Amino acid sequence: MTTSNSYSPPPLAYNIPDLAKASGRGRSVIFEEIAAGRLIARKAGGKLIVLYDDAVAWLQALPVREPKHSTT
Repeated sequence: MTTSNSYSPPPLAYNIPDLAKASGRGRSVIFEEIAAGRLIARKAGGKLIVLYDDAVAWLQALPVREPKHSTT
């Protein structure tokens, strides 16, 4: 009997379309963040990639939204 393991490790790196999809941000936002130096990208065979750890660091550096306090 073979049991399947449903765990799959995160990717080592994302291409730009996959990072946009995974992060819920648009491709243009990803390119803007790279140009601004807030997101580290690397060239691999003519393509831009973002390492998983760099993507996580970028997402964690985004501002935290404070909850609104009810005035009622």
